[in-house]
Amino acid sequence: MKILVTNDDGCDAPGILALAEALEPLGEIWVVAPEKNCSGASSSLTLEGKMRAAEIRPRVFRISGTPTDCVHLALCGMLDSPPDFVASGINNASNMGDDTIYSGTVAAAMEAALFGIPAFAFSMATSSAHPPKHFPAGADVARQMVALWQKKPLASPALLNVNIPDIPADAVKGIRATRLGRRHAAEPATRVWCEGNLSDYEIGPAGAARDAGENTDFYAVEHGYVSVTPLRVDLTCNLRVGETREWLR
Repeated sequence: MKILVTNDDGCDAPGILALAEALEPLGEIWVVAPEKNCSGASSSLTLEGKMRAAEIRPRVFRISGTPTDCVHLALCGMLDSPPDFVASGINNASNMGDDTIYSGTVAAAMEAALFGIPAFAFSMATSSAHPPKHFPAGADVARQMVALWQKKPLASPALLNVNIPDIPADAVKGIRATRLGRRHAAEPATRVWCEGNLSDYEIGPAGAARDAGENTDFYAVEHGYVSVTPLRVDLTCNLRVGETREWLR
């Protein structure tokens, strides 16, 4: 089995190193990851200019592009054959609720799903202001989940968003299937510099959880469980197609 490992924190981030090492016993590991941190890149592609790939170790490539670029290049001829599975992460902060829209970690997995390749996005559920302390526990969960998929695969393409509480492995209570929760609006942006007609702004932190009911990713992680949320690529709001059709008449 060939496994492609990628992320959005950069090819030398501790999360991707832990993930690649944990998955090593399960197959042939290829790493194709951004050369620098691309958090919040979502599904952006580099459509102008060139990207450079550097093989920094055997089967480990550093790309001057986004997480989606990395998976796209890997699947479109960079590797000698397509991978059987894509693992993205382990992100150094949570990707729950509305975070998934912006996440480069999730976007990399989604790009694989667009090509019909099963993919998991793994994240440590802590804030970006507090780096994770328990990457080994997260890597162990990732290994368990990929091994489970090998033994009992979901219908392809599978796209699972996995958030792991940042606690010791023996404190994790289990794994739960969840839905995405929702957040409040983000905190206000801050103007940090102003001179004449020029201003510099910093985006405010994410808002607090608004919908954190018992079956959500927020609830599971808060109570010590690994959250596993199946995602889909199709953004169509099927419930409103008829309403839109009537509106257009």
